Amino acid sequence: MANPTAEQWQADVGDAAVATLHIPPTLTRARRFDVDVRFVVQCPAGGSAASHAMTVEVNGQREWARQIETSNPGQTDSLDYHFRVEVPVGSGVRVRALTRVHRAMRRWLCIEASEA
Repeated sequence: MANPTAEQWQADVGDAAVATLHIPPTLTRARRFDVDVRFVVQCPAGGSAASHAMTVEVNGQREWARQIETSNPGQTDSLDYHFRVEVPVGSGVRVRALTRVHRAMRRWLCIEASEA
């Protein structure tokens, strides 16, 4: 059964290039979060080569990075990353997503964390 007091955190920055999610510390218990990072771009309709990239950092350390060619001319494409992070008693966590585009247009960047 799900914990009704489970923490939920979100940093929705729209079409910004960088998103940062801060989860503050607690002195009462260790926590575990499932984290989802989603970056959506618009692919140019003209068929010109486009790409998009995202790097995810946890507490200043690179967790994941990827650059791909943008697909779906005239439509959207995305990069998504899911991971779990353990947060000890008395500690917080900072998740940061940094994005780059080449000929694609940023549409949406969001980080969500749900306590597991």
